[in-house]
Amino acid sequence: MIKGRFTLPGETGMEKEIKELAKLWGVDAIRDSDGTKLSQDLIDMGLTVYSVLCLVRDDNEWVKKNPDCLQQIYLLTEEHTAYGTELAIDIMSTFFDQQFKPNTDDDIKKYWQVMDRTAGEETKDWDWDGKNVIIHNAKPFHSYTVAFLAYQIWEPVSMYNHITNNWQTEHELTVDPRSEKAREHLLKRLDKWLLDHPKTDVVRFTTFFYCFDLIYNQYGKEKTVNWFGYAACVSPKALSDFEKEYGYSLCAEDIVAGGTYNTPFKNPTKKYLDWMEFNCKFVSEFARQCVEAVHKAGRKAIMFLGDHWAGTEPYGKYFQNIGLDMVVGAAGDGVTTRMITDIPVKETEARFYPYFFPDIFCEGGDPVGESMPVWIKCRRAMLRRPAARMGYGGYISLALKFPEFIDHVTEITRQFKSIHEEGKGTKPYTAPFKVAVLNSWGHIKSWQTHQVAHSLWNQRCYSYLGAVEALSGFPFDVEFISFEDVKAGKLKEYGVVLNMGDAMTSWSGGENWNDPELVCAIRQWVYEGGGFIGIGEPTAYNKDGRLFALSDVLGVQKEIGITASHNKPALTPNKEHFITEDICGAIDYGEGMSMIYSTGAELLDEENRSANLCVNEYGKGRAVYIAGLPYSNQNARLLLRAIYYSAHSEQELYKYYSSNPALECHAFEEAGKLCVVNNSETPQEGEISINGKKRTISLGSMGCEWLNI
Repeated sequence: MIKGRFTLPGETGMEKEIKELAKLWGVDAIRDSDGTKLSQDLIDMGLTVYSVLCLVRDDNEWVKKNPDCLQQIYLLTEEHTAYGTELAIDIMSTFFDQQFKPNTDDDIKKYWQVMDRTAGEETKDWDWDGKNVIIHNAKPFHSYTVAFLAYQIWEPVSMYNHITNNWQTEHELTVDPRSEKAREHLLKRLDKWLLDHPKTDVVRFTTFFYCFDLIYNQYGKEKTVNWFGYAACVSPKALSDFEKEYGYSLCAEDIVAGGTYNTPFKNPTKKYLDWMEFNCKFVSEFARQCVEAVHKAGRKAIMFLGDHWAGTEPYGKYFQNIGLDMVVGAAGDGVTTRMITDIPVKETEARFYPYFFPDIFCEGGDPVGESMPVWIKCRRAMLRRPAARMGYGGYISLALKFPEFIDHVTEITRQFKSIHEEGKGTKPYTAPFKVAVLNSWGHIKSWQTHQVAHSLWNQRCYSYLGAVEALSGFPFDVEFISFEDVKAGKLKEYGVVLNMGDAMTSWSGGENWNDPELVCAIRQWVYEGGGFIGIGEPTAYNKDGRLFALSDVLGVQKEIGITASHNKPALTPNKEHFITEDICGAIDYGEGMSMIYSTGAELLDEENRSANLCVNEYGKGRAVYIAGLPYSNQNARLLLRAIYYSAHSEQELYKYYSSNPALECHAFEEAGKLCVVNNSETPQEGEISINGKKRTISLGSMGCEWLNI
């Protein structure tokens, strides 16, 4: 194996085995991780040494001496109903007391907030007895919540790892760098750390200062996991600094947002966007100081996109000020791969799943079965925008117990490196029009739509995330735009726009669709030749009993019960259409939709009289409606054809084309190469078309072959 582009997790006691793997996989870098250390023999192996550093933890003694610098978070209780005029709420009853402790050191009347949820108003008639908030003069049968500041007395990522791996060590605390004394201490600690690690070539910050929202319940189980949250950036000083900078104050409710904690599924308020910007500016400024210290010591500085990443929005306007040499992130599919590799930074590194953890690498475990679908999806995205490097995480001793997995990673490594060797760093063939994904967040949440971590309700998102997954490997330049971008005239840059999601979410748009300027701008753009694709409940806003604001463009509407007395046309699906030419059998719409009826669209597929797939001509433009689109090879092909159809570019589809949806073509014209991949776990055969010339190709499970164009 050619040496390079591979970072291997090290582990003391595995020196001989790691040396053999380094040769087998062409490893050129080794790293430690949370829970592992590198022995001197590993450090002296001649590989580039990565060392993990989370500045704000592993510093318990200092935090204990400076308790005012302990990180905090805003928490919200469950709703409690008053049955009389007094109500006692045990604020910690549904939170993990090993993770949180209420902050009663600062003025609780100033920083805590009691809400009458039934009336939608704050009540200030309450007291605290050391355990309960006692609400006086409560209104019977109204429900109440308490939002309160809490110290984080167990760093959440370390806590997660402790619980997952059954570690028996002291609970780690975290430093809040908001105060000047905390920042001075952390910079001194960084300088000492650099002196104590003379053989470290690359400092891998994990990530910087504030963790995403990871909140455990009273049983020590995950209650809320918001990868994109900012609730843990809060403190009295942060709130005070915010007020000085922005000219108004934030309250607890602005952060907890009724218990949603401002999930990205919720349309962001102006206050929350200001809060994000405020933290991004602070984090980028202090992170830059840390990176400059690393560079001054002659080392490289990289960031892990995860854990304490709040404030380092990689597509935000302050990120590049940090000056990082590289970003590394966990790649579990094509979407997360593109979220990493599209970041405007010198280099990126993808750490593939599964982690070498005992939940997978155990008796009865199937790490190859876990890895194969991950790599297949990641590879599609890599063929559009490759990471410079690859790697894994966890304990190599566990992986070595599965020799078939070692062989499997050998093949992944070969394929990964071939993208660089065969593609020669050139851009793959790209269609002559751009595709935009339209939602409330736009560019700042590029490749972050519909993502839910660690939730049993992930399935709800798959019907939409599948479309984004498909886009991650398509031959299009894909951009994420906001409704403000539309009103600013940016639509003219795109051939096709997608809008998808549940009604009233940020991804569909919610109240944005009550804006006449927005609605008219998209109507005009489609009428003059643009392509519009809606999935699920696009353009949804309940107005005059109708849900889809652009029902005239889409040619469909959703019955929400108010116009049930209106007869709906019963149409027979037209099975012969460009979009459905490659479809074999039934189409999987996931959870799909119901009560979707045509208002003029041509019906291509339906179930129980509800339209699942429709096309509509609108002036010179075209629109497509799809009820849902979980990821599969067949659904990816359906969306691909829908995009080319919407753009009036049907023939462009066949430039590099496979008759079998499981086989996908990626052309690197400047390098004179075509990569054909099998996006399935079974052998596949199909006819490949290269600029009109055809040949038959067969590929094994997860196969990959490079052809000359």
